[in-house]
Amino acid sequence: MSQSKTENTNARESWWRRWFVAPVLAQLTQGISPERLAWTISLGMVVGVFPIMGSTTLVCFLIGYALRLNQPVMHVFKTAVYPLHLALILVFIHLGQSLFNVPPLSFSIPELLSQFKADPLQFAKDFGLAAVHGVVAWALLAPFAVFLIKLSILPMLTRLSHSLQSKKEVLP
Repeated sequence: MSQSKTENTNARESWWRRWFVAPVLAQLTQGISPERLAWTISLGMVVGVFPIMGSTTLVCFLIGYALRLNQPVMHVFKTAVYPLHLALILVFIHLGQSLFNVPPLSFSIPELLSQFKADPLQFAKDFGLAAVHGVVAWALLAPFAVFLIKLSILPMLTRLSHSLQSKKEVLP
């Protein structure tokens, strides 16, 4: 393999390790339980797709503060799902409109952004109810998503924790 490909691979691995692996390992070595860490990660991911643009950081902070969860880890995983957040905004809005039996509005993310930039107050009047519908749909699905994500990552975190404990006991 050429040197540039190796450097590129190492850069990606170090980026991944720095932003995702290192915070998780740090928490496990500092005594957080795998269960609590799994809740933190899953809540960060689910709050990261909250269907109101620009609100996920505040919502994540408030939920993390209320539940006394690790803020940096929550925000890392909230940020990791940002592309999914953008993709799901319209899905949640349309789902909410279906739940409330409201005719769907036709719009796209670029259209929403341009209308918001042109006149934020008019945008709030035009799309405020659609946002409420999206939040309701998200709120109905969020508990299930948090639970499923937690269940899927807990075994991995438990194994990782046991592995770290074993290494800690072997080292003097």
